[in-house]
Amino acid sequence: MEQRRLAPILKVLGIVIAVFGLMMLLPLVVSLALGDDAQQAYDMAVAATILVGLALWLVNHRDRSELKYRDGFLLVVLIWTLLPIFAALPLLFYLPALSFTDAYFETMSGLTTTGATILSGLDAMAPSINLWRAQLHLIGGMGVIVLVTAILPLLGVGGRQMLKAESPTPMKDEKLTPRMAETARGLWVVYLAITLACVGAFRLGGMPWIDALIHAFSVMGLGGFSSHDASFGYFNSVPLEMIAMAFALIAGINFSTHFMALHHRNLRPYRFDPEVRWFLAAVLGSCLMLGLFLWLNGVYADFPTALRYASFNTISMATTLGLATTDFNLWPYFTGLWMLLLCSFSSSAGSTGGGIKMMRAILLYKQVSREMRKLLHPRAEIPVKLGATVVPNKIMYAVLAFFFIYVAAIVVMTFLLGASGLDVLTAFTAVVATINNTGPGLGQVGPATTYAILTDFQTWVCTFSMLLGRLELFTLLVVLTPDFWRK
Repeated sequence: MEQRRLAPILKVLGIVIAVFGLMMLLPLVVSLALGDDAQQAYDMAVAATILVGLALWLVNHRDRSELKYRDGFLLVVLIWTLLPIFAALPLLFYLPALSFTDAYFETMSGLTTTGATILSGLDAMAPSINLWRAQLHLIGGMGVIVLVTAILPLLGVGGRQMLKAESPTPMKDEKLTPRMAETARGLWVVYLAITLACVGAFRLGGMPWIDALIHAFSVMGLGGFSSHDASFGYFNSVPLEMIAMAFALIAGINFSTHFMALHHRNLRPYRFDPEVRWFLAAVLGSCLMLGLFLWLNGVYADFPTALRYASFNTISMATTLGLATTDFNLWPYFTGLWMLLLCSFSSSAGSTGGGIKMMRAILLYKQVSREMRKLLHPRAEIPVKLGATVVPNKIMYAVLAFFFIYVAAIVVMTFLLGASGLDVLTAFTAVVATINNTGPGLGQVGPATTYAILTDFQTWVCTFSMLLGRLELFTLLVVLTPDFWRK
């Protein structure tokens, strides 16, 4: 790609990095207010991040060229690969013994809302560091690109190309409002409003303010970082668990649907969203099924207790939240594998969850049904419908290609981890948990352990898996093809 074509990309990248540096001011203020020992780490991180961003912008600010469609893909990949470096600065300054590999893994996990961690001793860590980790979930949950799309028009830079490149749904051309910036701002207003409601609910449920902030950011971003080594099990509170489950389910629904419901002040958008009923049926039905399974297999002495633990951990895994109240690695393997299956597809398109999304799962199911019917009626024209809308074949082909790449990526990375010395269960579930941005797997990376047991090579494989999953495969892979770099 020619150097002059990189100028508009680097100009926008500089703005994004500078804005990202400003986002570190919240944990800095908290560090000052609480008097923890991380203030110096934030001082250096904020200064370095903003200076680098401003330098990139100053060098390229005279460029007036427009971002092209191809530029959007490169910009998205650059943002998601470079921001974790700057996000890692507070951790590296605060924990000098932490390696760059582990710090980058941690912050990539935060921004991609995966929630897989290599850190332990969280209870004794500076509260502002735990807040920064959770704030990465908040930023990454809706997507840095959507946030920037809302801000850049004020600076005279268009953002449509970026939003289209990162759009998490097969239906990429739908808009909620006439202008893309208004769409982004509207989604963020809804997102932040629900997040504040979650903070208030946790506080009313008995959490200290700092824990309420941290866990609300984590829940709404469907991340999984906690301020306690015991994760959400630290609180051992049924009311808090119910609050977390309710908001996780909200975060697992398309935020466009929330936007439309609030905009029109009625619940009709939920009724007509084809994903909502499938999402709730799959997740809540699995809670009941696994609760019965655990009770009948004697894991818990009574059904209410079994249902309590099954419900929280199933909802958490299915929505790709990743918080845990118990070590479900000790449950029969069927339960853990079922929850990992759910995390692969349950969350809605346009939610903060990971996986292939419920919309694609529905389309795959309908395509299988169509093929079976065509075997019986070879001459029939059988359209695939999503609600009342006929889905064009080009979208079906894209979904099928996506699913093929998704399965192939899991297989390849599982083999890589297996060849590097991990046992099959750990290797497979680590890849599934990271590519679906879920967090805990099974085996050596279960909910009661961390990813610190991985070697540097294994850590980088899982880091790539997180990025691949967050950018929904094609956005990242297309930039790695030779054709992308040809004129």
